[in-house]
Amino acid sequence: MRKLILLAAALFAAGCASPLPPHDPGQAWVELRSDPGSLLMADRLDDQRLNDGRYFQLSPGAHELQVRFQYEINGGGGMDGMSEPLQITCQMRLRYANFAAGQRYRVEARPLVMKAQSWLYDEQRNVLARGQVLRCGTF
Repeated sequence: MRKLILLAAALFAAGCASPLPPHDPGQAWVELRSDPGSLLMADRLDDQRLNDGRYFQLSPGAHELQVRFQYEINGGGGMDGMSEPLQITCQMRLRYANFAAGQRYRVEARPLVMKAQSWLYDEQRNVLARGQVLRCGTF
């Protein structure tokens, strides 16, 4: 399990090495953020799979964002209390009707035992939408 997490972290770091595209002022920009040790990636925009999971850049108006959030929790099932941690993956959906051109937004996610929470914020840290967990598990 640890090897899988290290591989995912290495791939994520390699992805971060490539530059993000320039911000189009006619589009809204959505960045993703999670706590260290977890991974939050863009998955779909309006039900279309994305090529780059580090951000969303989208036209003004209403959109549905889907993100994938991965984190570890202690396994806790061993008799000696030293079992392997479990990697939890959650698919979450956020809907927002008023994305504006030239504005920056942020999706944040946090673990909640075997579930997760996510929010969409504007630049002033106002909560614009709360994510809906579609599914979570050890898959």
